[in-house]
Amino acid sequence: MKTPPVAILNPARRSFLKTTAAGAALSAAGGGLLEMALDGKPANAFAYAPHYTDDQLTTVVTSCDHNCGSRHMLVAHKKGDVIVRLSTDDGRYQIGGAFGKDTVAEPQLRACLRGRSYRSRLYSAERILYPMMRVGERGEGKFKRVSWDDALNHIAAKMVELKSKYGPTAILDQAYAGTSYGVLHKSDQIEGLLARFLGMFGCRTNSWSVPSYQGTTASSRWTFGTIQDGNEDDAFAYSKLIIMWGWNPAYTFHGGNTFYYMRLAKQQGCKFVVVDPQYTDSAAAYDAWWIPIRPNTDAAMLAGMAHYIFTNKLQDQEFIDGYVQGMDEGTMPDWAKGQENFKDYILGKYDQTPKTPEWAAQICGVPADDIKKLADLYARTKPAALKASWGPGRNAYGEQYNRMAAALQAMTGNIGILGGSAEGVGKGWHAESVAYPYDEFANVWWGSIKSDRWAHCVLNYPNVKREEVGLWPRDDELDGKIPNIKAIWWHGSDWFNQLTNINKEIEAVKKLELVVCADSTITPSGLWADVLLPIATHFERHDVALPWYKGHYYIHRPKTIEPMGESKTDFQIFTELCYRLEKLDPSLKDLGKRYNPRADPSYWDNPDPVDEAYLDAWWKRVQEHQGVTMSWEEFKQRGVYKFILDQPHVAFREQIEDDEPFETPSGKIEIFSTVLAEITDWTKTQYGYPIPAIPKWIEPFEWMGHASVKEYPFHMVSPHPRWRTHSIFNNIPWLRETYQQEITLNASDARKLGIVTGDIVEVWNARGKVVVPAYVTERCMPGVVVLHEGVWMDRDRQGVDRAGNPDFLTKDEPSPAGAFAYNTILVNLKKTNLEHRPGWDSLATSRAYIFRRDA
Repeated sequence: MKTPPVAILNPARRSFLKTTAAGAALSAAGGGLLEMALDGKPANAFAYAPHYTDDQLTTVVTSCDHNCGSRHMLVAHKKGDVIVRLSTDDGRYQIGGAFGKDTVAEPQLRACLRGRSYRSRLYSAERILYPMMRVGERGEGKFKRVSWDDALNHIAAKMVELKSKYGPTAILDQAYAGTSYGVLHKSDQIEGLLARFLGMFGCRTNSWSVPSYQGTTASSRWTFGTIQDGNEDDAFAYSKLIIMWGWNPAYTFHGGNTFYYMRLAKQQGCKFVVVDPQYTDSAAAYDAWWIPIRPNTDAAMLAGMAHYIFTNKLQDQEFIDGYVQGMDEGTMPDWAKGQENFKDYILGKYDQTPKTPEWAAQICGVPADDIKKLADLYARTKPAALKASWGPGRNAYGEQYNRMAAALQAMTGNIGILGGSAEGVGKGWHAESVAYPYDEFANVWWGSIKSDRWAHCVLNYPNVKREEVGLWPRDDELDGKIPNIKAIWWHGSDWFNQLTNINKEIEAVKKLELVVCADSTITPSGLWADVLLPIATHFERHDVALPWYKGHYYIHRPKTIEPMGESKTDFQIFTELCYRLEKLDPSLKDLGKRYNPRADPSYWDNPDPVDEAYLDAWWKRVQEHQGVTMSWEEFKQRGVYKFILDQPHVAFREQIEDDEPFETPSGKIEIFSTVLAEITDWTKTQYGYPIPAIPKWIEPFEWMGHASVKEYPFHMVSPHPRWRTHSIFNNIPWLRETYQQEITLNASDARKLGIVTGDIVEVWNARGKVVVPAYVTERCMPGVVVLHEGVWMDRDRQGVDRAGNPDFLTKDEPSPAGAFAYNTILVNLKKTNLEHRPGWDSLATSRAYIFRRDA
């Protein structure tokens, strides 16, 4: 028998494609042609099924949905009801748009690698496709499939029981921004769907401190009276100096087109400085002066800079006298004359310790000459943007870092001017943020505690002092009553994986009577739930995407595909639960109608007309309040509306140029805080412990100057990774092929420990232990190690996390103002033989089998 012709595509790997009938069929289907002569004949074959061309697909404009620091356009290309690929903004969609249009006024909203990978998450093996209930021990990850009736009836009955038995604080709301900044569908601590649902039900303990930036939020509210302290990113293009303090915009954008405008600044001669324990990709991209600093010592270095500016008379005294309270003796309010002001603190009048650059150098590890050089550069360069990012505020007393940075921004007169910066929180141009369903009972609670103190509260109830958990008094009747938490509801959050001291959380969750997880994907949190509810993704429901904290545009989010499996939207689920609860509890009369005024019980089966009505009404508000003339129908057709501003949005421009008052008690920038100065009993506040009225350096409870450094000689920081949004996208193989979870350490430290890149190491302290590969580099300062947050935990029976989640090592002790101590970690490390389990993509086994096998 004659051997058929064979085309050798890769002789080195002996890959063969036989031109048999199957190969001919592939060729006919795709028209592919391999120009390889074999026995004098061409080989007509295609080694894979061809991609659909654009004219074979339906194109739908939508957006990303997550809390990533931006909000970009996604363009879904679908065949029938399946998305086969995703692209992004190419300029053609807005008014007057054409392919390639990309201007300073209307830049393209290009998605990053996370958004572009979303199809892999949408169709992942971890999608939750139907309701499930736990059948094994909590945390064992064994579930069975149940009907929606069974799941919702169980939840509703249990909610009524818990409220009746334990009171209005029994259910802890642990919603967060897993699905964020949609008009209708929003998981949020404050204005989200769950907050409203539990508040109207009458049983909710709130988590008031925001993990990302609570110290920053407190600082901005005390100092400026608002968290709307950010310029739009186009203002960066006018800066002559940008100091990226703890900010790595290559990884965390803080705006939709940050790099675009910063590149413009670079082209116009702007100088860049990075203050960070790591030499980041952003430092490399902008050829920045890198100043490595010991973690948790940023406030000390800023104080040293302030001392240099004051003693060399480089402050903008005219600006200080006109707009600032408490910068010096002359700007103190009459009622506080004689109390400590900022300048006298810096010069050492009160404690006989001048905060000189030399003093700061001993604390922060930055040479005094570099502190002086940076202070001189910042004070003499106008306009200059000191971007005080959130990372250094995620520390013990992180609020003091942000307050100190605000003091320097004010003393140099860089607030309210184009090219300067008052950030802080960084919220910029204000969007129309909510639709009608959120107007009533948006944030009602009967107990409110610091987010990472819930486990402490559960484990020690009732022997808990209010200051231990940051209890925020609601009213006289409940004031001082510690919440009796018996249930947790996770909504759009993976907090069990993301909050501090996970081993302590695990002990606490075992004591609860109900744990509900509503999500589109199984998560480490979900494996500890009693009930799993399958949530439709933003591709499977109708909404409008709002910008993140910056960005002046709206993106339409149509229902691109039908919900997969039995998925429902959060709005459907909470509406349906309201109707069931009002049948169980007569006091909840008309709860369903009050929660979702435009709907009736048929919303469960057909939400589209109601969602459309809400969004159409919201667009009319946009037209009325923001001067938009585009119709709702045209907006849906185009998919995006980009505002063109008359001038770059600059925070506090009106206060400086038009003498409008700041939203503080004094109407000025308050370096001396009226709010803090007037508190007499700190135990009766949500802070619990004293906070100085002016910014100060306060020694952290763990840092490189602490006595415990003898046992734990490395300071760990846990910044955000580029390839995840917190824990979202951790299971995406495309991203995991590019990056892996690893601990970064300095080459000199690695040499002493005998560690080379790729070695598996164990990292531990008194709170836990993790196992992770090492990455050795000169881009991290000695004594500091870096382990990115968000990896899905994989805990063994001894409590060791084999995936490398740093929150097994963090301390659940926040600062008085609520700043999370994510980066306040002392650890030790060594090479190990302990098992490292990086994730299902490396193991070639989906984690989904854990809970599907028993369904």
